Amino acid sequence: MPTSDITKYILGLLNTNICGFMLNILNPTISFQSGNIGAIPVSINNKQKNCINEIVNRCIDSSKTDWDSYETSWDFKSHPLVRKVTKISDAYAQWKEECETRFLQLKANEEELNRIFIEIYGLQDELTPDVADKDITVHRIFDTRDDVPDSMKGSSYVRTKRDEIVSLISYAVGCMFGRYSLDEEGLVLAGGEFDSSRYTTFAADPDNIIPVCDEEYFDDDIAGLFIRWVETVYGKDTLEENLMFIADALGGKGLARSVIRSYFLNGFYADHIKTYQKRPIYWLFDSGKKNGFKALAYMHRYKDDILARIRTEYVHELQSRYQTKIDDLKKQLYLAAGSLRVKLNKDIAKMEAQAEEIRLYEEKVHHLADSMIAIDLDDGVKANYAMFADVLARIK
Repeated sequence: MPTSDITKYILGLLNTNICGFMLNILNPTISFQSGNIGAIPVSINNKQKNCINEIVNRCIDSSKTDWDSYETSWDFKSHPLVRKVTKISDAYAQWKEECETRFLQLKANEEELNRIFIEIYGLQDELTPDVADKDITVHRIFDTRDDVPDSMKGSSYVRTKRDEIVSLISYAVGCMFGRYSLDEEGLVLAGGEFDSSRYTTFAADPDNIIPVCDEEYFDDDIAGLFIRWVETVYGKDTLEENLMFIADALGGKGLARSVIRSYFLNGFYADHIKTYQKRPIYWLFDSGKKNGFKALAYMHRYKDDILARIRTEYVHELQSRYQTKIDDLKKQLYLAAGSLRVKLNKDIAKMEAQAEEIRLYEEKVHHLADSMIAIDLDDGVKANYAMFADVLARIK
């Protein structure tokens, strides 16, 4: 067991190309054993020890800062694009530059460690201190995948503008549900009692049910809430510009609000499942492919009456709105002709398909609502999610 004063020194050694060189000599196979690591000869150079420890500390700080910038870290505080600017484009440019600076500094630090240890072990004729870009383990941001240089191909630390905007949207949804707050840093609610007083700048959704619709049928529709969140964070004057930046990053076509609504309807949940490695904390109640009904709920705010409230306050309301809209479209059809008539027929067919899908879904929700199912957060996502498989989106 190394003493504390050389722990960082050994950590530095194990992360240099010296270590890889020696392991290939000790065990020239595709896998290493613990004994191989223990057999690496450690040469302590007291003159270089303090310098090595300082470089190692800088490497650790850089890696930790990078890791903690994303919400899957226990020490996540706030999204890096939420800062004191009015334009998301400015926040993105600043964050991108910070990531690039951190990347280049970590690369320089790792190469300096390689140089020092190569000199200590007298391997100047065998090794160079160079470290490939793809082996640097902090994130580097590019506007698009096409901008990624060959030197970074294959790295899991490459991110794009879309990735950063998707993570911003995820954070915004967390604020909507009360997982995060614009008034506090870090994780605010992951179980326990919901306290609305902790969300003054932007109010968390009071009933833990946020509908996801192809049109704005509800006041707390997720697309509408997101637009309000963007306005709250960055200001009203730059709202349209910010929405356009978001829509452009998502890659959609058409009006910014339509692109954002389409993303919530068709793309958000797949990204959420990917972020949380098929263990979603936001659950998507989903009637099917016709998008008859969709709503998100936060697992950590689950109450056993939530299905009853989804059924009576959202499913029934949406059924009524579908029928009203179908009746209105049929009245318009009576006087329509030509291309307008064709369009109205398509709209009616779509609405009727959604109405039928939601009718069948209501029966499933009704059955489970009567059961008043309780969940135990300690059982984990997989076990709890399975109990609602008939009414939740499938995890692929």
